[in-house]
Amino acid sequence: MADKIRLGIIFGGKSGEHEVSLMSAASVINAVDKEKYQITCIGITKEGEWLLYEGVPEDIENGQWEKQARKSLMENPEKYRFNLLGEHGLKDRVDIVFPVLHGPYGEDGTIQGLFEMVDIPYAGAGVLGSSAAMDKVCSKRIFEQVNLPICKHIIVYRKDFQKNPEETLSIIETEFQYPVFVKPANLGSSVGINKAHHQRELKEALIEACRYDRKILIEAYVNCREIETSVIGNDWPQAAAVGEIIPSREFYDYKAKYFDDGKSKMCIPANITEVQREEIRAYAIKAYEALDCCGFARVDFFIDKDTGKILINEINTIPGFTKYSMLPLLWKEQGVDYSQLIDKLIKYGFEKYEDKQTRKT
Repeated sequence: MADKIRLGIIFGGKSGEHEVSLMSAASVINAVDKEKYQITCIGITKEGEWLLYEGVPEDIENGQWEKQARKSLMENPEKYRFNLLGEHGLKDRVDIVFPVLHGPYGEDGTIQGLFEMVDIPYAGAGVLGSSAAMDKVCSKRIFEQVNLPICKHIIVYRKDFQKNPEETLSIIETEFQYPVFVKPANLGSSVGINKAHHQRELKEALIEACRYDRKILIEAYVNCREIETSVIGNDWPQAAAVGEIIPSREFYDYKAKYFDDGKSKMCIPANITEVQREEIRAYAIKAYEALDCCGFARVDFFIDKDTGKILINEINTIPGFTKYSMLPLLWKEQGVDYSQLIDKLIKYGFEKYEDKQTRKT
């Protein structure tokens, strides 16, 4: 039998989505074909320390992995010592990396740039696609350039809000009627996002969003259905089935996504017309290519209940991979099971790397 592919799964990270990453990583590890891949688990603590972990996936999900990894390092430093570069480095240990990291330092192009510098293949979007998709302000500007329909929005900067809160509130209230959504520009999993129904809530939402980012997105409320699809591939991307989220809360926030014991419902396929389905899939591929994405992504849409208009919301280049997550379920509907999906994403990572090696420098 041929040697197994050495797959590095990196999880955790310094972002506010650390716990979501742990849940996603445990699901990915359980789904990987162990006959084909030899897994090396590398956890990143909230402080940014990289640790090798050899325990069970369940202890990644419950957060016990870090304690166990530190114990292993203390008892056997020669085996568990980890350097990113050089001897015992990433390239010595793995053939390809699958980053299961959500949010800043994992989904925003920073760690992708690190993999490029280390010269190692990795699954998912590259530096540009990751950073452009992560920044909601940047991605919306690109969507506008390619004539994709988006929600009415404005950008507020933390420095302006902190300097003159009342003026910022006045600008927003002049532009929008309540309710409005307040979103940090560079976070995923709905972290830091709030719906404001009046001025007090708006001010509180801005204060919270400013904890996460210097750029804040203010979006008009749309009485909508929340629709999602997924795109995978490099030069020839394909769109998955289309699903609908029916949130357990007022909107599909962080708690509804990950901590409601499955009370939020997913309707796959979504109960929409074939025309709407194909329009959403076409928009998703157009957005994916406009942001220079590759590998995989989940693309989120709204359908206005009052007008039927389809609006693109955002692209997530490392979306949730938990047991409640939409991406693997959308591809399952297309006949691609979880293990097969991961295999495809790893192949796209090798393909992207090999393509880059053939370019003239």
